[in-house]
Amino acid sequence: MTYASHADQISPHEFRDFTFNFLSGQTQRENPARKRKIEKMGVPQAMAAVEARASSIRDALHKSQTITDSMVAILGSFDHRLSALETAMRPTQIRTHSIRRAHENIDKTLKAAEVILGQFDLTRKAEAKILRGPHEDLESYLEAIDQLRSIIQFFSKNKTVKSSDGVLNHANALLSKAISKLEDEFRQLLTNYSKPVEPDRLFDCLPDSLRPSSDPAGQKSDGKSSEHQNKSLQPVIYTPLTLIPPRVLPLLHDLAQQMILAGHQQQLFRIYRDTRAAVMEQSLRKLGVERLSKDDVQKMQWEVLEAKIGNWIHYMRIAVKLLFAGEKKICDQIFEGADSLKNPCFAEVTANSMAVLLSFGEAIARSKRSPEKLFVLLDMYEIMRELQSEIELLFGSKACMEMRESAVSLTKRLAQTAQETFGDFEEAVEKDATKTTVLDGTVHPLTSYVINYVKFLFDYQSTLKQLFQEFDDGDSESQLTAVTTRIMQALQNNLDGKSKQYKDPALTQLFLMNNIHYIVRSVRRSEAKDLLGDDWVQIHRRIVQQHANQYKRVSWAKILQCLTVQGGNSSGSDSSSLSRAMVKDRFKTFNVQFEELHQRQSQWTVPDSELRESLRLAVAEVLLPAYRSFVKRFGPMIENGKNPQKYIRFRPETIESMLNEFFESKTWTEPKR
Repeated sequence: MTYASHADQISPHEFRDFTFNFLSGQTQRENPARKRKIEKMGVPQAMAAVEARASSIRDALHKSQTITDSMVAILGSFDHRLSALETAMRPTQIRTHSIRRAHENIDKTLKAAEVILGQFDLTRKAEAKILRGPHEDLESYLEAIDQLRSIIQFFSKNKTVKSSDGVLNHANALLSKAISKLEDEFRQLLTNYSKPVEPDRLFDCLPDSLRPSSDPAGQKSDGKSSEHQNKSLQPVIYTPLTLIPPRVLPLLHDLAQQMILAGHQQQLFRIYRDTRAAVMEQSLRKLGVERLSKDDVQKMQWEVLEAKIGNWIHYMRIAVKLLFAGEKKICDQIFEGADSLKNPCFAEVTANSMAVLLSFGEAIARSKRSPEKLFVLLDMYEIMRELQSEIELLFGSKACMEMRESAVSLTKRLAQTAQETFGDFEEAVEKDATKTTVLDGTVHPLTSYVINYVKFLFDYQSTLKQLFQEFDDGDSESQLTAVTTRIMQALQNNLDGKSKQYKDPALTQLFLMNNIHYIVRSVRRSEAKDLLGDDWVQIHRRIVQQHANQYKRVSWAKILQCLTVQGGNSSGSDSSSLSRAMVKDRFKTFNVQFEELHQRQSQWTVPDSELRESLRLAVAEVLLPAYRSFVKRFGPMIENGKNPQKYIRFRPETIESMLNEFFESKTWTEPKR
């Protein structure tokens, strides 16, 4: 009872902990309170309780192990059954997969067969279009060629298809035939629309200021002068030249592309070159371009050669700005995307035409130099400079390098020849030895020639400055001033030499006065004044006056001596200083000398009216007062004798009137000297 009552006082929780500790070798030492409670129960009772609890636990564990073993056995049987089921179903799965793959293969085969049949169908359609040729429908024909290429590409990738080799051979043969017909079509289309350009069409594309004049006599110099004057006043607008109708160019481009894809670049190149080059040359021949050698140029009369040079300048402008520019445009459009053909084709088409034009320029530049060629050389140099940027643009590719370099070489050659001709002219002026003598003392032809030459040079100021810069980096305006000054000095030196041909020293002075005055007046009225300067003008005006004074002294000193008494003038009051006989002799001498001067010098010429009147007035201001004074003083001695009119033949008014006939270039016969 005591044990039971004590045992009942231990809770299940405490008993479980005790049992756990006991089984694990741990007693109640870890829990003193619990230990004291068990000690109160007594050892026998505690052991009996533990054994009863342990027995219960063992039974439970045994039952749990039995259940676990049963579950493992059941699960093992399930695994065995599933494996058997999977083994039984595997043949069915294999058959199902095979059927599915068979269906997929059948679908693929049907689709492949459909594609192949489609290719055969396209082949038949393309063949029908190819056999009809490109004339009826060129676009459809080109589509058929593209289809053939696609078919060939397809069967080349699918050679396992039965009869693929046969189809490929047939398609390649058909494509070759198609390309052959395409070449013929390209040639025919290009030929039909490639016609020489008539000159009138070319002229219509030029600016108004550069169109040929309808005046048959309007030769190059006038036209060129007008062109220089109007260059900055009129807008220079060129109308682009249409060589092939724009609607045809896309077709030619498509044909060219097909030939290139077929590997027929060389055939395409030859067709285009032969067709277009011939048309280009015909256009230039119609315009008047001809091939001339250096020998041909040397044999020509200057007037003929000058006209041809003027024409050449127009030809160069028309060729570069219209014909070559137009050819470049259509070449770029037809061969767009084919750079390997574009530039070589343009080079070959224009090569011969450009060579013909440049060869004429070279022949002129290398021909014998002469002063009259300077202006045409400057014209030629000027047009080459004007076209330089366009030539570089049109012929900028490697294929055109030879033509581009030839143009640059010609420009430099023209500049060099022009500069050398300039030097020749200066030397020719200095050494001009023509025996032509102007009997009336007027302006010498050399003077007017040189002055006109210099005036024309100033129409080319900008060109000359460019020319000087070709060889010297110095100030081009200073160079032009120096050259002009040297030419003027060379002219004056030559005139000094020519003046010595006159036996009459008065005519010598009149000749120099006339010529220097002409030079000064021409310079003052031209652009040369801006270069030579006011000082130069003033110096040479004084030289003119010096020659006028020298003329008066040499020409009139002797006759004035007749009107002078004893070294004084004739206004003295002592009339007895001369005898009557001496007075008669003075009047007779004056009459003879004045008549002789009048007869001779009225044949002389002072072409400038202002200078002429000035010179007459200067003579009258000296002669008339002296004559009036002499007549007044000694006239009565003669008038009181016989035949006074024999000695006093001229009244002062008559002398004044006769002086107004001086320097009028009368045609009286000059008395022998």
